[in-house]
Amino acid sequence: METYIFNDKVIKVKMPIKMDFKVIEAPPGIKGNTAQGGTKTVTIEGGAKVNVPLFVDQDQVIRINTETGEYVERV
Repeated sequence: METYIFNDKVIKVKMPIKMDFKVIEAPPGIKGNTAQGGTKTVTIEGGAKVNVPLFVDQDQVIRINTETGEYVERV
């Protein structure tokens, strides 16, 4: 993450395109879920809600595209 400062004040923060976040809340998985299945909404660190594949569980780390806010992959 880059921070731009001017006159001792932050004027811009540049985020990396992809960042890793821990899933802090997720509905329970259903037996037989695959990568080709549907999606569910989970809560990640910081409180954001993201749609992820059904196989993603609580306490796992996932990669998010910070420009779109979308799930990229499980880390």
